[in-house]
Amino acid sequence: MAERADALLRLSQGGSVLLHSPENMRYFSGFLGEGALVIGEKTRAIVTDFRYVEAAGRQSPGWQVLSTAANRPESAVIAELVNDLGAPVLWEEDFLSIAAGAKLREAIRLPISGLGGLALALRAVKAEGEEEKMARAEKITEEAFLHILGFLKPGLTEREVALELYHAMLLRGADGLSFPSIVASGENGSLPHAIPSERKLQSGDLVTMDFGCVVDGYCADFTRTIALGRIDEELKTIYQIVLEANLLALDALQEGASGKGVDRLARDYIGKAGYGGRFGHGLGHGVGLQIHENPRLSPSAGDEPLLAGMAVTVEPGIYLPGKGGVRIEDLCILKPGGHRNLCKASKELITL
Repeated sequence: MAERADALLRLSQGGSVLLHSPENMRYFSGFLGEGALVIGEKTRAIVTDFRYVEAAGRQSPGWQVLSTAANRPESAVIAELVNDLGAPVLWEEDFLSIAAGAKLREAIRLPISGLGGLALALRAVKAEGEEEKMARAEKITEEAFLHILGFLKPGLTEREVALELYHAMLLRGADGLSFPSIVASGENGSLPHAIPSERKLQSGDLVTMDFGCVVDGYCADFTRTIALGRIDEELKTIYQIVLEANLLALDALQEGASGKGVDRLARDYIGKAGYGGRFGHGLGHGVGLQIHENPRLSPSAGDEPLLAGMAVTVEPGIYLPGKGGVRIEDLCILKPGGHRNLCKASKELITL
């Protein structure tokens, strides 16, 4: 962990760094509790309360652990540290509440500015250990998918399917969910972020399942759309279009490509097939300690080249209001000259 904090300090160009978000605290120090990190030229400190002091010492060897108290609040402890360092402070201005930020500004006597994307840029490129944690999470997720194929049948509700997926992942070693699972059947399939409901699965439905688990802090993300019995011809058509768009994007996904460019390939393909107005979200997003990280594959992503080690989803979709929808999603790690697709499950239309 020490080299990560050192790298962030170098990017700060002489400033001290103050971190509050759980993901950044975990990434840079290994600390899993609540509080803050202060990273300075001669300081590596965790500021927390009594509940986490002992745990911080175990989780983050080499870091100074400072405890808050009723008469010594977090803002006072942090201010004492950074004021002694005497360097401008970079903080996560988009994480703290207005009230918490105001307390810190009042206590800190130094210039304060936003950290921006410095921490996220370091987190975007995964080390080998991070990649393997994500691969384990993805494997458990796909094992749950194979289990659910033997569970699905008409009459089950979307909520029952979502609960079974959760249980299946926990039984196989997941620490928890990456995000609330999406199970969207029939007409609900046109809702990209549908909430599992009491709607009962019916013969002739497409069922989209977008879910993932967490292993040792790292997320998986996986989507497949399956058919229950014989489905409408247009639904078959859009399934094939989405599959071909997915494969086209994967062919282009490699170090040096741009998120905007890869998105455009899939988006143009769907548009030329006559469904351009029915693919309204980005092609993909970064994944790691959070389910949505940098980089992005989208029209607004820019032309910056993707780097080896970045983890991204590729998830084109088509959504037809009142009828249904299709999304197919893979999770990939970029490599020189290509990528590693962590998803092994078939993408051909499965009919149950």
